[in-house]
Amino acid sequence: MFKQKSLSEKNAKRKVFRGVVHIFKTTFNNISIVCVTDIQGNVVTWSSSGACGFKGSRKATPYAAQTVTSNAVRKAIDLGLRQIEINISGPGTGRETAIRSVQNLGIPIFLIKDVTALPHNGCRPPKKRRI
Repeated sequence: MFKQKSLSEKNAKRKVFRGVVHIFKTTFNNISIVCVTDIQGNVVTWSSSGACGFKGSRKATPYAAQTVTSNAVRKAIDLGLRQIEINISGPGTGRETAIRSVQNLGIPIFLIKDVTALPHNGCRPPKKRRI
């Protein structure tokens, strides 16, 4: 009924010429994940600060953001990535550093888009802290 894929078909590398770098959730405590997808949204490569060996508060540093982003994009370059768009979300400290690390790799950037979610008066905020 279904054709079984051979091992060489499963491990065959895809060629991606244009992709999107999603820098998810750059918070003040972490830059959690960087994901490189093709134009359709299929994941090509990814990297995170924990996967790069950062633990604890070192995940929140701009150096961690630079390392994670360049790691993910280098993997995608090996698969043939030549043009990129960047989607970045979150208010963290590593935003500009992550974008600079992509620019230093020499790939043309067509679009930098901030996709940080903003509430339109949705949930009620927590009460003010009393110290």
